[in-house]
Amino acid sequence: MAQKGVQFDRETISCSICFDILKEPVFIPCGHSYCMRCISDFWDGEDDKNIYSCLQCNETFTVRPVLVKSTMLGELAEDLRKSRLQAEDVDCDVCTGTKRKASQSCLVCLASYCQEHLQPHYEGVAFKKHKLVDPSKTLQENICSRHDEVMKMFCRTDQQSICYLCPVDQHKGHNTVSAAEEWTEKQGEVKESRAKIQRNIEDKEEYVNFLNQQVEAIKLSADQTVEDTENIFTLLICLVQERSSEVKKEVRSKQQTEVTRLGDHLQDILMEGWTNISLTLEKEDILLSLSEPKTRAEFLKLSKKIILDPNTAHRRLKLSDDDQRATLTKRYIPRPDHPDRFVGCYQVLSTEHLTGRCYWEVEWDGDGVYVAVAYKSIKRTGTQKECLFGRNDNSWIFPCPKHSRQTMRLGVYLNHTAGILSFYCVSDSMTMTLLHRVDTTFTEPLLAGVRILYGSGGSAGFCNL
Repeated sequence: MAQKGVQFDRETISCSICFDILKEPVFIPCGHSYCMRCISDFWDGEDDKNIYSCLQCNETFTVRPVLVKSTMLGELAEDLRKSRLQAEDVDCDVCTGTKRKASQSCLVCLASYCQEHLQPHYEGVAFKKHKLVDPSKTLQENICSRHDEVMKMFCRTDQQSICYLCPVDQHKGHNTVSAAEEWTEKQGEVKESRAKIQRNIEDKEEYVNFLNQQVEAIKLSADQTVEDTENIFTLLICLVQERSSEVKKEVRSKQQTEVTRLGDHLQDILMEGWTNISLTLEKEDILLSLSEPKTRAEFLKLSKKIILDPNTAHRRLKLSDDDQRATLTKRYIPRPDHPDRFVGCYQVLSTEHLTGRCYWEVEWDGDGVYVAVAYKSIKRTGTQKECLFGRNDNSWIFPCPKHSRQTMRLGVYLNHTAGILSFYCVSDSMTMTLLHRVDTTFTEPLLAGVRILYGSGGSAGFCNL
């Protein structure tokens, strides 16, 4: 029963980060346990995202949880650690009488040696090519049962370890390599797979953050629209009440001077008053409906030529000869240092400031392309929250959707004075479809920009209109 209890502890009292027996175990709110240092170091890397997650159940916390020590788990882990050390002790195969603890095992001799009996392997010329490893009780598992030789090779055809004689008969004609070569390749594949998974996690987190920002922007826009509508109707009601009061005063004045001729004359006065009210309301409607451009022809009257500034471009963004297209490359492009250059973010800004009302269009290829506007004061180095387009109060972005055609166009309309930023889909028939609108207050002149995700192979170019 005691042995079963130890086995159970080995499988359960372990950290899912370091995969070892828990050291200073702590609980997090979802109930899972980690080494205090492991979970602390992991969460330190998530501080800039303001999202803290559990690696076992994926539950997330917006506030960094307080770690609670577990005395009972600590005691169980310590007992298990002692049991494992005792169980893994290997005796010296040479000692007679009382066996001393082995310090190394030899894969050639297939024996384990204490420090004293290990000396010939260090001093004797005949032992120079012997392979010494940590003490092991399973040395026989490294011996080929067919040829009684050490298995130093690997058969990729059958996916199993073999000795150097196996390719002659049982594994003849198979794809075989050395065990060391196979181990190195597998380690490389694992490392590459982990890197790819990490990139996918970061991309998903970035997209989730973007969606959260979009939801917040839509909420703010809706709140602002409701407030503006209430203000407009309040103004109209005040105008109606004010004009009604004036008409009443005019009617009473006429009544005093022309009491005997009220009849049709009074009716005319009333009709005139209501006509004036109608004209006033109509005028207010016209003022309220001073429309932004709707057709592509109206937008093109406000077109602005966008030229990208090489001094702001990240060194992996290649600009076209006319500085109107940016393409993400795998290699760094030699460019001189400049205080305006983005260092950690694959993005670039335009040269000229955008004020008043203006319009431009962008064509893109690939995925992971974002069209942006930003203040010149946005930081060029630092955390993603400080520098990345769309992550701060100094910039606004819209993601170019995935598409199957060769190119697509995105129209961008800016009314700096009114605080309006709109993104439109420009179809082949040149119709304008509103995709998203931002209503805010711009406090500085803006610059147009482009951001491209790493690994997307995307590019974006500003069109000549």
